[in-house]
Order: sequence, then C-alpha cells, then structure tokens
Amino acid sequence: MATTMTMRGTAAGAVLLLALLLLSTTVARAEDPYVFMEWHVTYGTKNIVGTPQKVILINGEFPGPRINCSSNNNIVVNVFNELDQPLLFTWNGIQHRKNSWQDGLPGTNCPVAPGTNYTYHWQPKDQIGTFFYFPSIGMQRVVGGFGLISVVSRLLIPVPYDPPADDLQVLIGDWFTKDHAVMASLLDAGRNFGRPAGVLINGRGGKEAADPPMFTWEAAKTYQLRICNVGIKSSLNFRIQGHDMKLVEMDGSHTIQGMYESLDVHVGQCMAVLVDADQKPADYLMVASTRFMAGPSSVSAVIRYAGSNTPPAANVPEPPAGWAWSINQWRSFRWNLTASAARPNPQGSYHYGQINITRTIKLMVTRGHIDGKLRYGFNGVSHVNADTPLKLAEYFNVSDQVFKYNQMGDEPPAVNGPMHVVPNVISAEFRTFIEVVFENPEKSMESVHIDGYAFFAVGMGPGKWTPAERKTYNLLDAVSRHTIQVYPRSWSAVMLTFDNAGMWNVRTNLWERHYLGEQLYMSVVSPARSLRDEYNMPENALRCGKVVGLPMPPSYLPA
Repeated sequence: MATTMTMRGTAAGAVLLLALLLLSTTVARAEDPYVFMEWHVTYGTKNIVGTPQKVILINGEFPGPRINCSSNNNIVVNVFNELDQPLLFTWNGIQHRKNSWQDGLPGTNCPVAPGTNYTYHWQPKDQIGTFFYFPSIGMQRVVGGFGLISVVSRLLIPVPYDPPADDLQVLIGDWFTKDHAVMASLLDAGRNFGRPAGVLINGRGGKEAADPPMFTWEAAKTYQLRICNVGIKSSLNFRIQGHDMKLVEMDGSHTIQGMYESLDVHVGQCMAVLVDADQKPADYLMVASTRFMAGPSSVSAVIRYAGSNTPPAANVPEPPAGWAWSINQWRSFRWNLTASAARPNPQGSYHYGQINITRTIKLMVTRGHIDGKLRYGFNGVSHVNADTPLKLAEYFNVSDQVFKYNQMGDEPPAVNGPMHVVPNVISAEFRTFIEVVFENPEKSMESVHIDGYAFFAVGMGPGKWTPAERKTYNLLDAVSRHTIQVYPRSWSAVMLTFDNAGMWNVRTNLWERHYLGEQLYMSVVSPARSLRDEYNMPENALRCGKVVGLPMPPSYLPA
C-alpha cells in the first residue's frame, strides 16, 4: 500500500513539475503587452500668446496625445502624414535597445512622404520614467507635434514612493510665433529668428494659460507632475506658489528625493516631482520662466483646490538669478542607489566609477560662417544630412557613397580653421567605456543629448576642461540620464558604455543650432553581426536614396 501511494505521489509530482515547466515556457515565450495608436498629423490654427498661428496637431490635439505605457511594452504607432512636408518622429530619451531603426531621425530613417503612412514599433526596454516625442525634420517641432511619454514600472517591481492621487503632465517650453517654414528660410539665409514670443504650459500661453484652471486638486492628497522642457532655445525655471516639490525621477532614473522650491529644467530634460496639496484651499500659480537671457519671459497656470473661490495671491514667486545657483542645484541631484528601476536589481548595482576609461572624446561647440552664412558644429565639423540615411547606407554596405567615417577628431582643432560641412559620423568600438566632454565657449547656455543611451553626468565646471578635472567627478551616484546642460564658457563631462549597436545622434537640443549643423552620428557596430546585439532592418522600413532597389543584405546571425 505504501509502495502504491509513493508511486502515485511520484507520478503526481512529475505531472505537476511538467505543468510548471510548460507554464514557465509559455510565460517566457509570451510577448510583452502591446499599445496601439493611430496618429493623423495635420496642420491647424491655434491662438497662442495672442497670435493666431499654424500649428502641427496629432489627432486634432496640441500638444499631441500622451503615450502611457509600462517598461518593455510594445509601442506601435501608425503615423499618417497629412502635412505638405516629409515627416519623422523621434522619441527623446527612449533608448531603442538594438533598434536604432525606430529612432526617427534623418540619419536613421527615410522620411514619411506627405499623403502616406508609416508604422513605428519600439519598446522602452528596461526603462522607466518621463520622456517626450517630437517631429525631427527641419524646424517642424517649433510649431507642435510634441507630446509626453510616461513609462511606469512593471508589476512587482517596487517603486520608491507611494502611488500619487494623479499623474499629471506639465510640458513647458519657449514659443515663437513665426511659421516653421519661415524660420527655416531665415536660417537658410544666414539670419536668426530672435527671442521667443513667450512661454507655454501644456500648449497654453498668456492669459489663456491661467483661465480655466489647469488642474484641480483635493486637499491632503499627493500629486505627481511630469515636467519636460519641450522648447527649442530657453532654459526654464519651474515653481509652484506656496508648494515645495519632491524630486523623484529625472530623465529615466530614480533620484534621491530632495525637496526644492524651484527647479531649472533645461531644453530636452524631463523631471518628475511629487507635490503635497497641504495648503489652505485656494488657487495657486504654476510658473515657468526663461533663464539666462535678457528680458525674461514667464507663463502662469492655475492649480485650484477643489471648492476654492479664492484667487491666487499676488506674490508670484520670482525665479533665481544667475547660473551659479543653477549649477549648485545640479550638484545636489543624486542617483538613488537602492531603488529598483526597470529591473528588480537596485540602480546602484552598476558601479560605473570602477570602470576604466578606454577613450576620451572632447566635443567643443564650433561657430563659423560658410559663404557668409552662420553654421554650428562640433570640433570644426558642421553636419549636413545626406539624401540616404546613414544607417541605411551602413546596413547596405554603401557607406563610401554617402559619407566618410571619422572626419572629426576626438579633440578640437588647436587652431580655429574653416568649418567643414559634411555628414559627420564617428565610430565607437562596441562595448567600450568612453568619456565624452562637451565644451561650450559661447556666452549662452547649451544643452546636449545622446540618443540610444543613458550616460552618467559626472562633472561640470567653468572654463576649459583638462584631465585634472577628473578629480572633481562624482564617481558614485551621478544621475544616469540622456541630456545634460553646459553653462556658458564651461564644460560638462559624461561617461557611458557604448553597448547599444546602431547609428545614434549626438546633438544640441537648441534647435536653431541643430538645424545649422551642431550634431553628429555615432556608429556603434557589433563585430559579431548577431541578433543578440542588433535587429535586422524592419520589413516595413522605407527606402530612399542610394539603397533603393538594392538586394537585402544577409541577416544578422541568430543570437
């Protein structure tokens, strides 16, 4: 009898084990959830800062629809271009692991022609946080087409704060009243388009920003605000009348949760804060003001406590002065080493400060004139887009017909000579740990971004960078992010591992300078040509230029 029971128990155990194995296999093979969107991109007219203006709408919305998703979700966006110009969207801060095919820039993708559509398919792989998207061709982004991307952690991944009562978007940015085609033609003619006409919050400026109220809060609750500077030129200071803000996330990383009365948000940067509705019921102002420029401009929007009929107090909080305050605030930002991000392991388990630097690339902002017209660049090279996207040329092995690698050195030229206007592509060895130093000799602020990666913003300071500055680096808990400001006549240093194969844009976020050539592409090629490191070109990828009609290259090797 005992033998029979043992045999039955063994058989039952075997069946249970088999069932668990089958279940685990099914789960392992299951795809991450999908989020589907269909966007119709059109022109429309909006009255902004008192001026009727042509803007870019997505499904009739300005700003565009918010993308809400979780880590690793499959985001599928079918874009119908109903403009009169070619169109691309880029996803600022999304790393597109192994998949620069979805980056949506002229160096990676053929544009979507007017009257046609194209479907993007990307994942925020192992990412959480606050990001945004925008149209990347020409000067289109100055008239809209931008929107928020919020990526929350997967279930069972702990978040280092309690769920807020609501998760609110705050898209701030400078605004110009000229048409984007007019602005491009001014730049093409060697002219500039001057100072912004105002500042917007969530697409509203001037008096319309304050009426009706933008948000209504319940007293004694906590709200999360996702703040992004989606403008093209101006650093902005953000603050809320009578309320402090607890910083919890920055450009996709959980931060040490410091309290701030106001925050400088530079072009291209995003932050998430928690705000307690702990004041007496009334109306309060959210304020965004330009920084570091003559004749500052501000915009105010209203937060109303439920049931309030008390207007905002007259004492609108003033922005801080000077950039010493700003750089000291930057030094207060710290990576939360114990928090989990997109994975269960703590962020601080990656000890970047213990990795040997294999290469230093020093990029100095360069300004000059070609045929009497202003150009910008890095290290004396001003980028110009090729008719064939650089990624496609590389993939189809026709690079030599489109661009030359490494025409720019790792150091600025010792003597300022004539600028070279070429497609600017430099190569980086796969999986090497590289230090990149940005130098800004200009009298104005700079903000720079690296696509495809998060880097550690380890240091910044006045003057020119020297190797001795490494002694000042934060090698323990610098925030991992994708955008960093460079103060006037100063430098900023970042470190990162080039472990994401693809063609990646390194650029200024100041779109006038970007349009005039202050950008380059980093080619990161896996020598294994393996699907473990990079995906093949998508079947629906558009072709243009010199790759039209060419046979498909051999597939990358199985992982």
